[in-house]
Amino acid sequence: MDAPLTQELRKFVAPEFVVGPGARSLVGRYARNFAATKVLVVTDPGVIAAGWAGEVIRSLEKEGLAYAVYHEVSPNPRDHEVMAGSNVYHTEGCDVLLAVGGGSPMDCAKGIGIVSLNGGHILDYEGVDKVEVAIPPMICVPTTGGTSADVSQFAIISDTRRRTKIAILSKMLVPDVSLIDPETLVTMSPELTAATAFDALTHGIEAYVSNASSALTDLLSLEAIRLITHHMLPAWEHPDDLALRLQVMRGSLFAGLAFSNASLGIIHAMAHSLGGLLDSPHGLCNATLLEAGIAFNYEAVPGRFKEIARAMVGGQADVPDALGAILGVIEALRIGTGVKRTLGEMGVSRADIPSLTRLTLADACLFTNPRWPTFAEVEELYERLL
Repeated sequence: MDAPLTQELRKFVAPEFVVGPGARSLVGRYARNFAATKVLVVTDPGVIAAGWAGEVIRSLEKEGLAYAVYHEVSPNPRDHEVMAGSNVYHTEGCDVLLAVGGGSPMDCAKGIGIVSLNGGHILDYEGVDKVEVAIPPMICVPTTGGTSADVSQFAIISDTRRRTKIAILSKMLVPDVSLIDPETLVTMSPELTAATAFDALTHGIEAYVSNASSALTDLLSLEAIRLITHHMLPAWEHPDDLALRLQVMRGSLFAGLAFSNASLGIIHAMAHSLGGLLDSPHGLCNATLLEAGIAFNYEAVPGRFKEIARAMVGGQADVPDALGAILGVIEALRIGTGVKRTLGEMGVSRADIPSLTRLTLADACLFTNPRWPTFAEVEELYERLL
């Protein structure tokens, strides 16, 4: 007799999304469908220079829609930038959000939506399910293949006073629609291409070993890991190849849907602390921490890491040394894309480690890690990477 199925009651949240070349041209139609009277376009100077913000604005103009632009967004969006953007949202009388760019404009737009309809200060909402009122209708046009903020219920904001990043988790933050267009990736630098792909790979790995994973997130995680592992380096080497860019973007989408519903773990918790201290690119922080975090978690869920190894190497049979295979693949990707810095080279000193450790242990992403670390164990992980 077959063993009975384990019965689970699970919730899964996701936005509407359109994937493929030219998806960005649908912005005006979706804004019109949301009955927008004035759209706040949240973007950054780099995206404006690349021409993508101008393209989506022309789509709004074709529909006869009014808009305002807020572009004072840093690579790691600050708390005061969110508050300034909320003021623009109210002053301009906006009722729909349009985020164009990578994770920074999208997270900033989510923060603007939180404060605009819930009041208070953005830092008041750190943690899980603190947002009572859903953000305004939000359209995303992601221009990097990695952050997945366009499909997730996460927002990451820099707390400038404490010099750390806070995580805000709420289903109220899931955007309404994401227009996922691989053509927007061709303007990324090699460094940004690598960093965002490593971010997506980390999403897939941490979601798969998360203690909140499920059958649906497992499928998405493993396919994300497979797609990103096999297409990251070719896409980095051939940046104008849209077929390769689309595969990486699909991997990012799948990883985003997975981690949005299974959450993350120690690598992201450490990366948030590290990125807040150094103001470094989030993907670079993840890439630097990834191997150490995997090695730390391996013994807690070895069976799960064996499945990750199989997805990475592409075979059907068990991989005899799963941990070695995973670390070998990641090392090859780091070397191939030029991501080889230590924490010391990034600017971390031994004196920073106690503070980094305290912030890591308080990060919301740590609560779904398969192994709970002690203070000394987190310190040791940071020290090993100096």
